[in-house]
Amino acid sequence: FFRLSSNMAEVKDDKTVPTQPCYDDMTEGKAAEKAALAVQNKINLHALPVRAYLDQTVVPIMLQGLAEVARVRPDDPVEFLAAFLLKNNPHKARPGDN
Repeated sequence: FFRLSSNMAEVKDDKTVPTQPCYDDMTEGKAAEKAALAVQNKINLHALPVRAYLDQTVVPIMLQGLAEVARVRPDDPVEFLAAFLLKNNPHKARPGDN
């Protein structure tokens, strides 16, 4: 059971979990959270079985690209798909990203 105080939720087994982040500098704290999650996601991806890894990383963008190939029907579908994947890479660094 949870007992709520002003900014903390106390768990019965003496573990205390904050209900909201408490940072001196919110911007810096959020950036640190984002960086930590990115590292954790990379670690998790490496631990996945092959099928799950591909399902989470390659299959979604590949299906979009194949749908576009089917819609456009270009003369060179392999080159078209390659260009589509490069242009729409969700893991590509975007301007302004750190």
